[in-house]
Amino acid sequence: MEHYDTTIFNKGLEKLGISLEQKQIEQFLKYYELLIERNKVMNLTGITEFEEVIVKHFLDSLAIVKVIDINKVKKIIDIGTGAGFPGIPLKIVFPHLEVVLLDSLKKRITFLDEVTKELEMTAVITIHGRAEDFANNQNYREQFDLSVSRAVANLSTLSEYCLPFVKINGEFISYKSGKIATEVQVAKKAANILGGEIIANDVFNFLDTDMERSFVVIKKKNKTPKKYPRKAGLPSKEPIQ
Repeated sequence: MEHYDTTIFNKGLEKLGISLEQKQIEQFLKYYELLIERNKVMNLTGITEFEEVIVKHFLDSLAIVKVIDINKVKKIIDIGTGAGFPGIPLKIVFPHLEVVLLDSLKKRITFLDEVTKELEMTAVITIHGRAEDFANNQNYREQFDLSVSRAVANLSTLSEYCLPFVKINGEFISYKSGKIATEVQVAKKAANILGGEIIANDVFNFLDTDMERSFVVIKKKNKTPKKYPRKAGLPSKEPIQ
């Protein structure tokens, strides 16, 4: 493994109140190397410079600790995980987590299988499929303490994808960028219909950069009606309004 200057990483972790053992640091570095190596043959990320990956993928994934105590979470599902963000960074830092990584592209799941093997992770399940399908599987529906997503979609659509996986009193937390007050307001009805309630929208500038991050926290209050999520494609084409 190459030698990397982890100064920015260490500074960011400190700001988030996270301390890591050497093994965990090495897992992150190995993850970075695997990401860059596989990115040469498949489109995993447009961000490849070490410090950019550290800030925009690793630390950004971990910034969720600002709005939830992950130590109190056991089962988590990452919807539209892509190259494993935020699920893999959260698993590295909080190894007690039972993590499900779901993505609709098989090649990404193949990559994540390699990552979990190389990082010697346990209690990680990777799923190739669509949220609309697996949310109706009783092994997954309303089985999770926390559902997360950094996927790019409007909040009403994401709520329909993610809230069905969350058990009552659990939470769905959406990673969002920029000013989203209007989007959050519009999504309130969808959240309520799906059994949730938007309880927070925290906006902050990330690690002294001009990068703005929002976390929308939706608490699961009631069971999601059986008709949701609707069949594949409808949540994005016709968001609940």
